Amino acid sequence: MAAAVLVSVAMQLSLPDRHVLSPSVLFPTVEVLLLAVLVVGDPGRVDRRSPVLMRVTVGLVIVMTVDNLAGVAELVRDILDGSDRDNGTVLLATGGALWVTNVIAFSLWYWLLDRGGPAARALGEPEPPAFAFPEDATPDLAPADWWPQYPDYLYLAFTNSTALSPTDTLPVARWAKMVMLVQSSISLVIAIMIVARAVNILT
Repeated sequence: MAAAVLVSVAMQLSLPDRHVLSPSVLFPTVEVLLLAVLVVGDPGRVDRRSPVLMRVTVGLVIVMTVDNLAGVAELVRDILDGSDRDNGTVLLATGGALWVTNVIAFSLWYWLLDRGGPAARALGEPEPPAFAFPEDATPDLAPADWWPQYPDYLYLAFTNSTALSPTDTLPVARWAKMVMLVQSSISLVIAIMIVARAVNILT
């Protein structure tokens, strides 16, 4: 999870200044500071039931999501205005960075909200699931003590952004369906409006 946040920060810092909220280092700096608080407060498996750490985690994911949505909105606005300040290569790189950040941000939402959160899952006290993983349907093929960890949610977010629909993991809670809908919509906007425009410029 920490590595994914740092990748997201790197993606945000790689964007042209006009495609991020000003000052450009504000949101990435806040994200790194919040991540540092989480790592110091609960190193390892994130298995402490702490309301403070939970709020810090929620704040971190909100900051990442808002910053990425602002970048997508700004780039779409430039495209609709007919801006030619970015060449095709820059547009492709910018769209790719926003897409990767979108995957990471929503993977963190799934990881944070499913089954009571990471602490409840790590302690073996999960709430009813919001996502049905293949391991849930075929427990004989999974380790006896299997429970979803961050890579499972990263894969879920990646496939949802790529296929724009559930693949092997199904949402079984309404909030999960709605959040996946939002993620797919953002990915669709990036794919159609940003990448298509960049390819058009390149050709």
